[in-house]
Amino acid sequence: RHPKKGRKRRRAPNRLVRAPEAMRAGWNLEERQPDAKRARLSTILFAENCEVTHSQLCELLKYAVLGKSTVPKPSWCQLFHQNHLNNVVVFVLQGMSQLHFYRFYLEFGFLRRSFRHKFRLPPPSSNFLADIIGLQKKQINGHLPRTMEGSSSSASVKATFNLQNDPIIQKFGFKRVGLTRCLLTKEEMKTFHFPLQGFSDCENFVPTKCSGTVTDNSPLFGIDCEMCLTPKGRELTRISLVAEGGCCVMDELVKPDNKILDYLTSESFSGITKTVLNPVTTKLKDVQRQLKALLPPDAVLVGHSLDLDLRALKMIHPYVIDTSLLYVREQGRRFKLKFLAKAILGKDIQCPNRIGHDAIEDARTSLELACYFLKYGPKKIAELNLEALASRQEFLNFDRALVLASVLECLDSVGQKLLFLTRETDASELSSSRNCQSIKCLSNKEVLEQARVEIPLFPISIVQFSFEPFSPSFTEEMNKRMRVKWSEMSTVYAGPFSKNCNLKALKRLFKSFGPVRSMTLVLETHQPHLCIQYEVLEAAQLAIETLDSVLVDDICIKVQRPVTELTLDCDTLVNELERDSENRGTIYLSGVSETFKEHLLQQPTLFFGLEAVILPKDLKSGKQKKYCFLKFRNFGSAQRALDILTGKDWKLRGRHALTPRHLHAWLRGLPPESRRPPGIRVLPPPSEQQALQVLKVDHPKIAAWRWGRKIGKLYHSLCPGTLCLILLPGTKSTHGSLSGLGLMGIKDEETVRGGNQFI
Repeated sequence: RHPKKGRKRRRAPNRLVRAPEAMRAGWNLEERQPDAKRARLSTILFAENCEVTHSQLCELLKYAVLGKSTVPKPSWCQLFHQNHLNNVVVFVLQGMSQLHFYRFYLEFGFLRRSFRHKFRLPPPSSNFLADIIGLQKKQINGHLPRTMEGSSSSASVKATFNLQNDPIIQKFGFKRVGLTRCLLTKEEMKTFHFPLQGFSDCENFVPTKCSGTVTDNSPLFGIDCEMCLTPKGRELTRISLVAEGGCCVMDELVKPDNKILDYLTSESFSGITKTVLNPVTTKLKDVQRQLKALLPPDAVLVGHSLDLDLRALKMIHPYVIDTSLLYVREQGRRFKLKFLAKAILGKDIQCPNRIGHDAIEDARTSLELACYFLKYGPKKIAELNLEALASRQEFLNFDRALVLASVLECLDSVGQKLLFLTRETDASELSSSRNCQSIKCLSNKEVLEQARVEIPLFPISIVQFSFEPFSPSFTEEMNKRMRVKWSEMSTVYAGPFSKNCNLKALKRLFKSFGPVRSMTLVLETHQPHLCIQYEVLEAAQLAIETLDSVLVDDICIKVQRPVTELTLDCDTLVNELERDSENRGTIYLSGVSETFKEHLLQQPTLFFGLEAVILPKDLKSGKQKKYCFLKFRNFGSAQRALDILTGKDWKLRGRHALTPRHLHAWLRGLPPESRRPPGIRVLPPPSEQQALQVLKVDHPKIAAWRWGRKIGKLYHSLCPGTLCLILLPGTKSTHGSLSGLGLMGIKDEETVRGGNQFI
């Protein structure tokens, strides 16, 4: 119907969220909720390095059982309309790992096509089920370092690890350091995208005019800013400045210059509301003027992810200490402020019962962390072994809202029981737990039959199938072959080229399809060829699709992958990867600049259905790479965007995505393996019949195909609104560990989604 005359049509605002800083701060990026009240999951999982810990799985299960009124929301994903869930089913494929899934990817047809959410799991502990249910949380509580129990002056616990390998020691050494040693150098500020004079993206930024000589006695000021979302991206809504000693010298609300699209009033965001900001008249230029007047010439600003605060202020300051970089972490990752506050200072901040972050508290905490570092030195901090504490997620146990430690206690509070189906030979603490109805079966087949009958009778069920894990030698061989397979799939040979060809132009052409790992000239042939190994599979496929059979210098070139036993089914595998439920609606783009995301923000109407932008960064330098992935609601929206972005106005190269985020992270973690010479390995005649016989009987490939189908049939029998998790826990032995894989979805999940997210 047409709207009545004189009345404007109501438009829902676009929710535009940018940047990886949201993940670093642990923010939950809220999506616009649809009108239909169906349980659904968020599009993007906010898991660091795409890995979800066992404690985080426990968070989700507890929230699915009780909802937000009793337990906190999970930190790594969003479950909307939890009260519309009918039940929860967890399938555990004991003995299988992420290596199983991608080694037999084509055989796991149902799983890869049906579950949009996939994530990596760390190698399992001695009792995987107890971890994901939360049975061991109370035991862990009594064995933490006293520093984390709340006493910053207590003696640190010396861990049995080599201090020289700690990244803090590697950067600062063992001795205490002065203030000037903790300052970021100009090169570091450039690497981590701090605003600097002379850079094109900082033309309108205002310098603080602090140009005095900094010494170890210069004054420190803690700073924290809160932002809202406008058509121009993030804009300042609040600034808090704290002097040494904890005294707040500035706390101002700021009205943005542009129309506010989102106030970010959720628990993990700013807490700034429309009511709070309406009477405010202070503008950004007023705050800039006030800050310049307050800061002495040798002032040092301290903050956590301080580059974001300075960009929100649109100010340039030369002397900074960033606590997310001061407390150095492995592989370019960063500790969250909340974790450092608990682990180092023994204090709780950003508590879930408070609306929004307290900017003064965050500024004061950053300042205290810097002072602690200067007072006690790198050695004392390294002895805490922060990396181990963070990886075990022990600090989560101190969240005051976690009153109910396990899923079983959650069920007990509402008078319900958990169903646990497993084989008799599988021992688990879960079997003897209260509020757990355990049914032990003789075989996997019997477990499957019992599941069909029992699952509808329980609110949450755990169904465990057991498989023989790979032998250590077979695992090592498969790891090598997987690394080689993906390397060969991401490699192309191109040629022939003229002997007088412009080599620089050719290299520039092939680099336009994506990041290149190596490029070599092949002279073994009559005419020159190029061998190009790309970092991502999409780039190699794009080069093949674009340049194969194209004339270059009047010569028709061939662009193809090396032909080996591992790439014989490559075309089939690429087609199936493109049809993977996680890749449907996702496109890959090459040639994007640092301002690409700003251009997207300025033209939201061109990209209807855009849900997330994934901007990969170099792990060492932290710089944004020249490719990205855009995630859309559906395939149609993705195709329309692809047509626009590869057209004459944007001039980007792109195609539909082939590799999900967690797969990139896993492949980076595989042991390096040099490429083997091309060629097909032929089995000797005596073993051919034997190999075929094994393939027919109990080969892991057959088990993957058979049980993937059986679980698919069981899944189809579940009622709509069932949260289903498929967990391949991984394996752990003296010969080495294999990470696991999780798949997640809600049966008949609502397909209408909203909100744009930048990761």
